[in-house]
Amino acid sequence: MQPTPEPASAATPSPRLPGGEREIESLAEFDELAAHGSIAGCRIQAIDLTGRTAALRDCDAKGTVFLGCAMEQDAVDAVRAAGALVFPPVPGLPFNPYRGLLYTPDELFAGLAESGYEATPDARAYAWFQETKADGDVFSSMLRAIHDDSVSDALDELLVSARVVGVMGGHAMARGTEEYEGAARLGRTLARAGFTVATGGGPGAMEAANLGAYASVFRDEMLDEALELLAKAPSFTPSVTEWARAAFEVRERWPSGGASVGIPTWFYGHEPPNAFATHLAKYFANATREDGLLARSNAGIVFLPGAAGTLQEIFDAATPNYYESRGEPTPMILVNHTHWTTHLPAWPLLQSLARGRSMESKIALVENVEDAPAALASCSSAT
Repeated sequence: MQPTPEPASAATPSPRLPGGEREIESLAEFDELAAHGSIAGCRIQAIDLTGRTAALRDCDAKGTVFLGCAMEQDAVDAVRAAGALVFPPVPGLPFNPYRGLLYTPDELFAGLAESGYEATPDARAYAWFQETKADGDVFSSMLRAIHDDSVSDALDELLVSARVVGVMGGHAMARGTEEYEGAARLGRTLARAGFTVATGGGPGAMEAANLGAYASVFRDEMLDEALELLAKAPSFTPSVTEWARAAFEVRERWPSGGASVGIPTWFYGHEPPNAFATHLAKYFANATREDGLLARSNAGIVFLPGAAGTLQEIFDAATPNYYESRGEPTPMILVNHTHWTTHLPAWPLLQSLARGRSMESKIALVENVEDAPAALASCSSAT
């Protein structure tokens, strides 16, 4: 199936590149520039330009790069003759490798209500990944790399000037538990304090933190009611469909919630993305996703109890902090003393790494999730 080009939007002007080129990611932006007779040097991403043949013939397109834009052949011939480079849409893909914007839950879960999760773009992209990742086809691996680079570019544009706090934790944390409620309240507190909440974008603790950010613009009672509704489908197993439908029921009852970011991966495609992260930067490469999530958490990271994945994230975040020599180390807050000192004793090793270094004042272990925001503030102000 040919991926649908990005919809037109009244987005703010796209950023200019170092050489002065401009990224165009909506039809409205294209029309604005085309009206002045020049799109020279622009990078135009995943826009349906089939109705803009006349404008494309008339515009100066020297040095312009078209990435996955649907165009009539006359328009393709005209812009190439003018000195443009055209990368046409790739047929037969369940995703657009040249996308200019991050995903939304509505986009990834399209068709959920009518046909169930297996029919959604998210599930179909995972199926494509499973089919192609082991065959060694350079074209498939190139498409995955282009897609992930496009997602990183869109994520950077979204987070310009944002104070991002990452919330890490296990995918197994079930709805209806005290731990899930605590993670949701943490996300709400952070969002109301002006932070952009970023998670791994999946279920469990990740969903809870994104839910809290979503709930931050509503009265306090909304979160209590939402938690009760979600508890009817505690886990994404055995049915992703029922789990996701419960989330969309909450979104339909309380539309236009607070913004947050989820950064999931099709590498763990059996774990679906959650519907409460308003912006989803979904990757094929898990290493790119992990590094991107931690590197963009510039205002601190809170680590809730988790297993191997969360443990890996702790030391992935600790490494740049350990070698930090010019800037400020990123605050790291670990939640649950028993978990991080006895069950998975990451805290003693983290303390040993930090001793005598600038990161020593930037790490903390707290017992309860309610204490994490205060610990984050204390570590942020420590010198």
